[in-house]
Amino acid sequence: MNDILSVKQRFGIIGNSELLNRALEVAVRVAPTDLSVLVTGESGVGKEFFPQIIHAFSARKHNKYIAVNCGAIPDGTIDSELFGHEKGAFTGAIDSRKGYFEEADGGTIFLDEVGELPLSTQVRLLRVLQTGEFIRVGSAKVQKTNVRVVAATNNDLVKAIAEGRFREDLYYRLNTVPIAVPALRERPEDIHLLFRKFASDVAVQYNMPAIRLNDEARKMLEEYYWRGNIRQLKNVAEQISAIEQTREISPEILARYLAERPASSPSVMGASQFEELNSERELLYKILFDMRSDINDLKRMIMEMRGGYAVPHNIHPEHHHKDIVGLLPSAPAPVEEYAESEEVVDEPTPILTKADMQREQIVRALRRNSGSRRAAAAELFMSERTLYRKIKELGIEE
Repeated sequence: MNDILSVKQRFGIIGNSELLNRALEVAVRVAPTDLSVLVTGESGVGKEFFPQIIHAFSARKHNKYIAVNCGAIPDGTIDSELFGHEKGAFTGAIDSRKGYFEEADGGTIFLDEVGELPLSTQVRLLRVLQTGEFIRVGSAKVQKTNVRVVAATNNDLVKAIAEGRFREDLYYRLNTVPIAVPALRERPEDIHLLFRKFASDVAVQYNMPAIRLNDEARKMLEEYYWRGNIRQLKNVAEQISAIEQTREISPEILARYLAERPASSPSVMGASQFEELNSERELLYKILFDMRSDINDLKRMIMEMRGGYAVPHNIHPEHHHKDIVGLLPSAPAPVEEYAESEEVVDEPTPILTKADMQREQIVRALRRNSGSRRAAAAELFMSERTLYRKIKELGIEE
């Protein structure tokens, strides 16, 4: 039990559920071996922590750990990404390149959304698992690699096998040791703990008081179905923190942020549709948070120009209008004071659509993270696969 507690503290895992503790225990026990592990669970349950735990407690911990989102890589380039390619192997292959399996030699590779791999790539992966051998795209030379494979999926691979979308022999190779990560609704005792953590994180990040639930709202929170699991719970905590003025949350307020359906019945919405809806909401609320931060930065800058005083959070523009005007360059027309409630007519500003705002936010995130999709996706509270789809839909050139 002490091992499990130290794992939780090290990786920031919150919860006391028996199902969660059992999954963590299996991960710690299997870590010293080289057996393949398949982590299963619904989208948003935190499957990505388990391969990190397995790597950290294994003899490979000083070697590379590489995480690959198989669903975010186009079918045409997935073989090259995983196994590398030779110069001239395809259009645009101007140099030879190592793949992830070659780069991770001696370490661990995490294949997230492994159920999305095309069948041709599944054959190559099976060979690596069976013999440790692979061939770069465009080469005839067989190479060796010593890699521990941990895979994860939220798909029903048994159903995929029956439908001919996943190889049965690969399934058994990957599923040597299964780890089932419980859905959030299966660990109701952890729901309020997680909500408080997310609310506290938002409060610290944006310098605001943390929201708190009254007893009735807490009961509603714990009885909700949580189709999107921890990701959805975090999304709800951030939305309420950003929008609500009151910090004491009642059931009436909480109900506005939960889908209108029975708490005990699954959603009829498909998983991909739910993820899409959640991602759009998360992106819009990220825009709202950034706008609030930009406004606070502007207030601080104005006060520094006036003499370096601290800026109160409830500052209003009309309080310092005369002082600000004195700092501006002369204009051809006199500047008149106006009340905050008066309408100021200016040149028309183009109306931004939701797609425009999403495009701008994604571009900003990519720039801030030097083009790294993984880092940008984390900043925007969405999966890397969803970010890739958004980039294509919105016509963003990286």
